[in-house]
Amino acid sequence: MIDLHEILDRMNQSQKINYDKILQKMIKNWQDQKIRPRILLHSCCAPCSTYTLEYLTKYADVTIYYANSNIHPRAEYQRREYVQQKFITDFNQKTNNNVQFIAAPYEPQQYFEAVRGLEKEPEGGERCEACFNYRLDLVAAKAVELGFDYFGSALTISPHKNSQVVNRVGIDVQNFYTTKYLPSDFKKNNGYRRSVEMCKEYDVYRQCYCGCLFAAKAQGIDLSQIRQEAKTFMQGKDAGKEFPDIKFTYHTKQQDD
Repeated sequence: MIDLHEILDRMNQSQKINYDKILQKMIKNWQDQKIRPRILLHSCCAPCSTYTLEYLTKYADVTIYYANSNIHPRAEYQRREYVQQKFITDFNQKTNNNVQFIAAPYEPQQYFEAVRGLEKEPEGGERCEACFNYRLDLVAAKAVELGFDYFGSALTISPHKNSQVVNRVGIDVQNFYTTKYLPSDFKKNNGYRRSVEMCKEYDVYRQCYCGCLFAAKAQGIDLSQIRQEAKTFMQGKDAGKEFPDIKFTYHTKQQDD
């Protein structure tokens, strides 16, 4: 597997890095070597995973890791988790793919610890960077545990997220694990526009705030209303029973060979 550092070390570090071009180089390398790597991809919500999966599944086997203890309130976290699983199921059925799904435990106190002291930072500032680091660290650790070739995030599809920061954090996290970070800027090549189109095609719920308590308050979001709407949405729904086919199953390389 090609290491991101092999490409970055040959680049001018004083210039803004085009992470989309780097990903394209890595994909070409996979194709030249006739391999389909396993990617554990962090996704914060179904909308961010739409075009991202449409793109990556052409070249790799992808499992979505829903690790988002930053989302508040709990009912909204559960709604987004359900919608994520429904989208994966619908996507697999429509495209004949086999994207799988893993959910991390919902542990909001760990998130609050990760951003302690940064509560008053503006959206897009140091609090967001700390949040990226917290979640990507979880993804990298899980990727090592389960034997994935790469870990990455669908966050870069959002025009509201700084892809330079997300990728820088991912590269830093890679240095502490025996797995490789997948660089990306999925909003490129009309990726964000395609994600909006796919949300309409698949009837995917699009949330009105990133998820965290601090961003919601800054935007004046009525969290009581969000909680009630999410609870109403989830009535009678059971993702475990409705979407059993996407549950991640681990196969060792020896089993696959």
